[in-house]
Amino acid sequence: MKQNLLSLVAVGLLLPMSLAGQEVSSDANSGSQNVSPFTQASKRFNDWSISVGAGVPLIQSADMTSIKNGNGKNLFGYSAYISVDKAITHAFGLNLQYDRGETRQGQINTKDHKPLPGNYPAGRTQYDAISILGDVNFSNLLRRVDNKSPFRWALHGYAGIGTLAYRSYRQDPGPVYNQTLNYETKPFKLGSLFGQAGAGLKFKVNNRIDIEGRVMYVVTGDDEFDGAGVGQNGYNLIEDQISDNFFNTTLGVTFKLGKHESHLMWHDPLQEIYYKLDVLNDKTQDIEVCKKGDVDNDGVCDDWDRQLDTPAGARVDGAGVALDVDLDGVIDLYDKCVTVPGPVENQGCPYPSNSTTGIVTDEDRMIKGIEFDLDSDRILPSNSPILAQAISYINASNSSFKVIGGTDTRGTEKYNQGLSERRAKNVKNYLIQNGADKSKLEALGRGEKNLLYPECDPAEKCPEWKNRANRRVYFEAK
Repeated sequence: MKQNLLSLVAVGLLLPMSLAGQEVSSDANSGSQNVSPFTQASKRFNDWSISVGAGVPLIQSADMTSIKNGNGKNLFGYSAYISVDKAITHAFGLNLQYDRGETRQGQINTKDHKPLPGNYPAGRTQYDAISILGDVNFSNLLRRVDNKSPFRWALHGYAGIGTLAYRSYRQDPGPVYNQTLNYETKPFKLGSLFGQAGAGLKFKVNNRIDIEGRVMYVVTGDDEFDGAGVGQNGYNLIEDQISDNFFNTTLGVTFKLGKHESHLMWHDPLQEIYYKLDVLNDKTQDIEVCKKGDVDNDGVCDDWDRQLDTPAGARVDGAGVALDVDLDGVIDLYDKCVTVPGPVENQGCPYPSNSTTGIVTDEDRMIKGIEFDLDSDRILPSNSPILAQAISYINASNSSFKVIGGTDTRGTEKYNQGLSERRAKNVKNYLIQNGADKSKLEALGRGEKNLLYPECDPAEKCPEWKNRANRRVYFEAK
């Protein structure tokens, strides 16, 4: 029975350890690679402490008890403990604990040296114990991690096993005081194993000191602990139970060791975030914008400006290129007819129909194109305004047009040819679906054969904005 009982206590001790190990393993497998490794130098909390306490042990289950409603009177002994505590996580730790005490049980206090009336004996037991306890912080397990309010109370649960040494004394009934050594057990033997479990309520006085009230239930596994007798005979037959068990109620103090302000068992999960925010607030953010400047003062940094000589006052797009809404080759700054295409020599306005001056025909015109993302034939929403203007121009023109797809020089020539054909086909279908005259359009791909920036071969030697300009669909009048 003793070994079965100790097995249950061992399971109670090892289960929280296994759960904590699973949690750490799961975090390690799912954690971000960007998180810096945790080391002793990087932690900002303490995880060691020393606890001391004293209290009263009361035998509850034995042939002689320390409680009046059992086989005894209300007899109070004493107990004391000291432990070295290590926090493994914010919710689990291990304690190496030494206990020393004396229980008093039966009908009288044997230390009074008085005769014992009646028919029942009295006894006392001096004990020493060393045990390893698992410490589960239930408050941290149940507390929300986004709770920003300070907390100073914590409920702990304890369970563990150890080795017990004791001397039990008995005084038999009779008119003469006669106290004898009943039984003695040495520590660190198989028969001296014992288990204990219980709970404690901690109060955080400050960052260095906690006060704790604790109640532990000690399972000795011995029928000789109370001093009633040896073996199953005599006074040891008063009760049927084999193990003499007792409660141990104590009041203790925990001293938290280390150089940091907080202890792991009290560490606020949000405290790390607050710390990092404080560090960021203290840092001077020197962000260098426009390393190469803005030569043409168009508001677009030269780092990504595709037109470094934009005329003063011209409106530009995000790439620093002067806007040409009607795609007639005259930027809006100089275009007198911004929304109607016209020749350069007429300041972007069409000539009257009866004019005999030089007219630029559709055959001489190339409509500007649209760009694509790398390795993509998807038409971007930002191209809608250009395509809308192209539809109006195509329908108003007397000419037919080639819808020509192109690529940059990444990829093989065969792959780029297919990609350019898909781009041209998608643009042609878009134009037709949005009202363009189907009979005026022909789609074809030229792959990487007609680069807008031929110097970008290979593509790795060019800035990305030039490679993007090569990934295009443009129009040619037939």
